[in-house]
Amino acid sequence: MKRAFFFCFISYVVALIAAFFSGSYFADENLWKAITVGHVIATIVIYISSILVKNSSLYDPFWSVAPLPIALYLSYVSIEMGGSITKILLVLLPLSYWSFRLTNNWRRSWQGLEHEDFRYIDLKKRFKKYPYIIDFFGIHMYPTLQVNLSLLPLYYVLINDVTEIPFFLYMASIFTFSAVVLEHVADEQMYKFRSNPKNKDKTMDLLLWRFSRHPNYLGEVLFWWGIFFMSLSLSLSNFWLLICPLSMTLMFTLVTCSMMDQRSLKNRLDYAAYMNRTSQLLLWKPKN
Repeated sequence: MKRAFFFCFISYVVALIAAFFSGSYFADENLWKAITVGHVIATIVIYISSILVKNSSLYDPFWSVAPLPIALYLSYVSIEMGGSITKILLVLLPLSYWSFRLTNNWRRSWQGLEHEDFRYIDLKKRFKKYPYIIDFFGIHMYPTLQVNLSLLPLYYVLINDVTEIPFFLYMASIFTFSAVVLEHVADEQMYKFRSNPKNKDKTMDLLLWRFSRHPNYLGEVLFWWGIFFMSLSLSLSNFWLLICPLSMTLMFTLVTCSMMDQRSLKNRLDYAAYMNRTSQLLLWKPKN
């Protein structure tokens, strides 16, 4: 396991270095273009590493790892431009909490390079004639571009300075932080449930999971809405950025949650009844 973590760590360090140098070529031309190029190049590095170990799950922590250096870079540029430290902290506090918590959640549940996420295995089987193509575009690049799009509101928050921090930015920051708390609590509840051998092959339908089949994903989706609300709190002209959290919401409701539900239906006898009475994402009173 230590060797697996070491390989993962080295892969991500190389990806970060590659992102920095590739993005720096475009920094003077267009800041977000530079970030996007770096984001894509880092993804390619992880993709190559995943091919070397024949395991696409090496990409899993990329979702929560990549946004933090992007936010830190934007914060640095903002400070160089005389940006407000208070505004930067209102962004970085919930985002850092989200990044470290989600990455740690991956760390403690990771089973090493011998285990690969069932979703990746199923996708490769469905498109077995083109495994490397679906691996690159479907498993690696699509999530990267989705996160990159959803991070775009951060650019408008951190780079466009304001003379006074609006009240609604504080509220948006609290909302974003609260979304991470929701995701954190839901994940902890599930972790404790699964840690009990007596619950093997059983469906978690207690606490938050009584009111939603995926309360952790609800917290994740609300986190991205919080990022959008931050940009909206600075200017209503940023309303067009609605496409960012909306696309993330559609991905979770139409793809991620659906795949998890179908998997659970195959593996748990009581899941069909749970699915019929419990809301997919929103916390809602279960049906009788």
